[in-house]
Amino acid sequence: MKAYIKCLRPHHWMKNILVFFPVIFNRSLFDAEIVQRAGIGIAAFSFVASAIYILNDIMDYEKDRAHPVKCRRPIASGKVKKETAAVIGVALMCLALGISWIIAGMPAVVMLFLYAAINVCYSMGLKNCPIVDVVILVTGFLLRIFYGSAVTGIEISNWLYLTIIAFAFYFGLGKRRNELAGSGSSETRKVLQYYNHNFLDKNMYLCVALGIMFYSLWTIEHTSEYLVWSVPMVLVICMKYSLDIEGRSDGDPVEVLVHDKVLVIMCLVYGLMVLGMLYL
Repeated sequence: MKAYIKCLRPHHWMKNILVFFPVIFNRSLFDAEIVQRAGIGIAAFSFVASAIYILNDIMDYEKDRAHPVKCRRPIASGKVKKETAAVIGVALMCLALGISWIIAGMPAVVMLFLYAAINVCYSMGLKNCPIVDVVILVTGFLLRIFYGSAVTGIEISNWLYLTIIAFAFYFGLGKRRNELAGSGSSETRKVLQYYNHNFLDKNMYLCVALGIMFYSLWTIEHTSEYLVWSVPMVLVICMKYSLDIEGRSDGDPVEVLVHDKVLVIMCLVYGLMVLGMLYL
């Protein structure tokens, strides 16, 4: 059972907190109906994300077996059969689409379908196309925000939209940067042969600078006059994250976060600050 749960990569579900962002920043945390819809939406998006992870593991079966770390994944190691994993993935996808249809109708279903479609294209070959591979990773983050808007009926600020894009590029480029620095092997990830350290480094830090700027402008535009005071904390968090990925990390945002207790505490402090500024 543990292998099947690991196959779903539940620790990556924390990315789906983005679905909840419209609720938090719209000051709707005390609206029980909206919170319930957002919570169900997070579950549905998590099911789709797990289905995609399963698909990726099935498609990358041979390459993962040759990877020093990924060879321990349930499908690559043989603990979970590919056929069984495929059935689980299809079931999760159908369940997520059904839930989305019930709580928000066609707009939410379309968002999930788009997320699944672009990730299927990614697995089928787009992951080997430089820049396109990172754009797809960014689109995944963006669709989470749009899905949250669809299930809650809350409109997304243009500045928030730009903030998510910039930081998502930062995370995506940082992931490729550390994959290149870690193995540098095109056998485990073919697209790495098209990248070089200088390109990834420069564009990664360009994107984090833009992300901080967009976030700052968004806080100024926000109805809360206090939210702008969260900008320094975002700066410090970005510095700590950058310090981590300059080290021995593989660059995956979730892995970086879960392996750095200080960064986790800083993010929790930021979250409490924002809640206080918005709701007190």
